[in-house]
Amino acid sequence: MFGKRVIKSKKNLYILDYPTSHTLSMLDIMGVFAVFLAASALHFVYKLSGEETWAIIFGAVNESTWEHIKIFTLPYVLWSFIELAYVRMPFKRFVVSKVMSLYFLMLSIPLFFYGYTSVLGHSILWLDILSGFVFTALSFVISYKLMSSSVGIERLFYLSLAMLIIYYFMFAYFTAVPPKMFLFKDPVTGGYGIPPRE
Repeated sequence: MFGKRVIKSKKNLYILDYPTSHTLSMLDIMGVFAVFLAASALHFVYKLSGEETWAIIFGAVNESTWEHIKIFTLPYVLWSFIELAYVRMPFKRFVVSKVMSLYFLMLSIPLFFYGYTSVLGHSILWLDILSGFVFTALSFVISYKLMSSSVGIERLFYLSLAMLIIYYFMFAYFTAVPPKMFLFKDPVTGGYGIPPRE
């Protein structure tokens, strides 16, 4: 099942065979829960670690929207490696689909949050949690659709690599040196970036 090439190609039309489609679908479904639960855990890892330096890279250092986006990144990328290990498919196609879906996840969370809070005038915790789960699921759906589509997305491979590098640079830099913008403001303390050690 895992030993053969899983994507058939004919004149740039990519068709997932049934065993591959089933395996990838199951991995995606498991990935939705794995990524969401891991992101939820990373929300608390900075405080639980005693504010260790390594936790700054992966966990949320404050309650800003930016930090809530960041905690989804590592779980999503790690699960992508798991999928790549189990489902052999064209590497460039895989990278493009995952980078595009990662950007969707990064953009959809704040757009939805600021959209509904601008209407209601306040945030709702259960809605924030639910939307995080829903957008995680949608990112996997988008990734699957791109991988199994007839579109030649391999042409976007180098652009996707550049976007991935920019993505990680933004999170590393803006965590340490956040702009004084609403996206980076901690609504609890009113501060930005890494809080002073207590």
